[in-house]
Amino acid sequence: MLPFSRLFAATFLAIVYASVSRAAPHENNVNHATHRIRTVGSRGLQLETFHPASTYQTFGEGIDHPLRKRDGTTLQDSAVTFVQSHLNLTSSEITFKSGFEGQVARHAYVKQSANGIPFANAVANVAFNKDGKVVAFGSSFVKPKTIASPTPSITLNAAIAKAEDVLDGTYNGHPSSIQYLAKSDGSAALTHAIQIQNEETGTWFDAFVDAHSGELLHVTDFVSKASYLVLPITKQNLTQGFETLTNPYDAISSPNGWHSTGTVNFTCVVSGNNAVAFKGTNSSLTAQSSSPLNFLYTQNPATQPTAGSNVDAARTNAFYIVNTLHDVTYRYGFTEAAYNFQSNNFGKGGKGGDPVTVSVQSSAGLDNADFATPPDGQSGLMRMFLWDYTSPERDGALENDIVTHENTHGLTNRMTGGGTGACLQTLESGGLGEGWSDAMADWIEKTSSAVPDFVLGTYVINFSTGVRGYPYSTNPKINPLKYSSLLTYREVHVIGEIWANMLHNVYAALVEASGWSSTARTNPDGKEGNVMFLHLMIDALALQPCNPTFLDARDAWIQADVNRYQGANKCVLWKAFASRGMGMNAASYGDSAAVPSGC
Repeated sequence: MLPFSRLFAATFLAIVYASVSRAAPHENNVNHATHRIRTVGSRGLQLETFHPASTYQTFGEGIDHPLRKRDGTTLQDSAVTFVQSHLNLTSSEITFKSGFEGQVARHAYVKQSANGIPFANAVANVAFNKDGKVVAFGSSFVKPKTIASPTPSITLNAAIAKAEDVLDGTYNGHPSSIQYLAKSDGSAALTHAIQIQNEETGTWFDAFVDAHSGELLHVTDFVSKASYLVLPITKQNLTQGFETLTNPYDAISSPNGWHSTGTVNFTCVVSGNNAVAFKGTNSSLTAQSSSPLNFLYTQNPATQPTAGSNVDAARTNAFYIVNTLHDVTYRYGFTEAAYNFQSNNFGKGGKGGDPVTVSVQSSAGLDNADFATPPDGQSGLMRMFLWDYTSPERDGALENDIVTHENTHGLTNRMTGGGTGACLQTLESGGLGEGWSDAMADWIEKTSSAVPDFVLGTYVINFSTGVRGYPYSTNPKINPLKYSSLLTYREVHVIGEIWANMLHNVYAALVEASGWSSTARTNPDGKEGNVMFLHLMIDALALQPCNPTFLDARDAWIQADVNRYQGANKCVLWKAFASRGMGMNAASYGDSAAVPSGC
């Protein structure tokens, strides 16, 4: 989602912070990492969701596990056996969820179980290097004081009715399940897990209803609230000029192009294997302007976005951006096996049938954008809105950094936690999600080795300071945010600014140390700083635990560097993180400038 970090007065657009609660000076917001308060339903129910705290360990060059030297061992066997031995559990207390072979590591995701029933929010992830050693382990497994009976007292239909009523939505038919839910009081509740949607309001939840009391206990919110004549992805918005691009797809990432699933060819509309862009319903598509497959629609900024060919220009641009991001991130490891978004997975792992659906000029809102990320196998839904700060209004689908921001929510929600879409749900991890989205927009638009300050969302509001509190900058006088700023902020988007600025500084340090590649978007094989940055960002997503903290995310970056580059960037990374308070001794939102010996 891309709400403002600023509100604009009707007169001079005076800037003030929005949606930020300031804590007492010495208050330690420990619940950032385990809780999140959500307002759900039209009656304004305040629901505090709980996610057990994760422990997270990285092991550098790796440690042995019981089955490492045994022939014919599967990833599932290795993961379950390691978790069993490491946490002193029985194999019946562990359920394998999913796994995949990444570019430099194998990743497995498991759930805690009791009475043959998995827990929804007690999960673990294990990463193995190419030598078969364990290099990272995250766990939120719990030791419940009490466990509810495994036999439900209320029916699934009763649970559906309860969830629909409270959440103002409708059960969408996705298969329900019985799962245990770890509660903050130390008990484990039995729940019916049901997906509830409201297409009109854009909500999409996985609802957990107590299978004995009928109470709604918990939700996973899947929504993260921002030849073709297009704006090339290196351009931020339409003021920089449209260009005609011919065959811009990457043949490695999209071998059949952007208009074919391999079995179905979309010969004249903006639909294909990775994405479909529409206005209204997904049958309302932009048709080619001429044959063959030309989508050449001139946008007229002097008229309303809904007028003339402006709708077609917006759909075309959104389709181009989402497909380009698919192709770039595919090269860096967001593949079928790693739970990406494709209709046809070509037998390469993961679940198909889930291209990104892009609703352009959605009538559901204004001055915003959002992205819903359900589990692998269900399509992600991006909604782009109009912005009414100017006359005529402006179209968010024509500001590339907003489209990139929203699309990146799909990447981060899918790769964290093994394709569940449920592992960035706490306040702190949700903030990380917003930060990665801004960081991707920052990365994708670079055209040289220069690292200027980056400002997001200037076009849609027609204001040079954009929609964030500060520009992203290496200069602390321009952007003072650091790790301890988490003590001040309690809203995911401003928390995200802290992480995005942290990564802006990491990017700058890597580019300064190792140079810059002009072909990074299509060639991930170099050792230049911008190439390494995106590799490490995406590798770390799969390594980190469910609902990571800032420190977990940092540690995953350090481990990712060991896995891929044998730790060559250790000091560069530590110094960059430490420059913004995330040095070795950072803890409980207290800053540290300490770096490892030798750095």
